[in-house]
Amino acid sequence: MSNIEIRSAAIEDAALIHGFVRDLAIYEKAEVEVTASVEDIARSLFAEDSNVSALICSADNIPVGFAVYFFNYSTWLGKPGLYLEDLYVSPQYRSKGAGK
Repeated sequence: MSNIEIRSAAIEDAALIHGFVRDLAIYEKAEVEVTASVEDIARSLFAEDSNVSALICSADNIPVGFAVYFFNYSTWLGKPGLYLEDLYVSPQYRSKGAGK
């Protein structure tokens, strides 16, 4: 994998993200637990007031993974943080630096 690129996801990526979410759920043996549709992801993840962000990872211009995260606050630490909800890299691209 010679050219890894990370970019912010856009609403046009909703179907791609949905596919990655399903792949992650299959990997976790929890496919039946995914109830979100492509439309749900487009509407909620990319809403104007959304506090969630997503990234798309591509290798040589091929989408190979995604991450979804949001900022939070830790009362135990007394400072803001970041919560990584999902991180998924397609099996054939794992251990090649795409998830770093």
